[in-house]
Amino acid sequence: MNEPTVLVVDDSPTVRKIVQMTLQREHIRVITAGDGLSALASVADEIPAVILLDIQLPRMDGYYICQIIRKNLQFRQIPIIMLSGKDGLFDKMRGRLAGSTEYLTKPFDSEELVQTVKKHLVNWQERMPLQHEAVRHRLRRRG
Repeated sequence: MNEPTVLVVDDSPTVRKIVQMTLQREHIRVITAGDGLSALASVADEIPAVILLDIQLPRMDGYYICQIIRKNLQFRQIPIIMLSGKDGLFDKMRGRLAGSTEYLTKPFDSEELVQTVKKHLVNWQERMPLQHEAVRHRLRRRG
């Protein structure tokens, strides 16, 4: 956990790959998930610095995943950027109500994506002590 990680959650392998390549060109570590259950497992295992979350996912939509993450004290501070093909005002408001930090619409501008992610990575170092303490607390409870 020495470098910030961005979790990209999208059911489209093409979108995951494009976002991954775009961010990796900026030397940002990226992990991916194709569905909600994999995303939640990745959040627990990696504690990403930023989450890019599609709305339309199999089994669990992005709104619900966002709500689950926001209810967990240990992950509450992670910025969640909705990355969706839905661009209506209702969709954006629903994303905010679910707990998203920002909302980007597909097809996205690569530069806008990079700048949005970097903006949230700036505060990563400040959030890390809180996240490390949460992980230590969770491990103490297990042991």
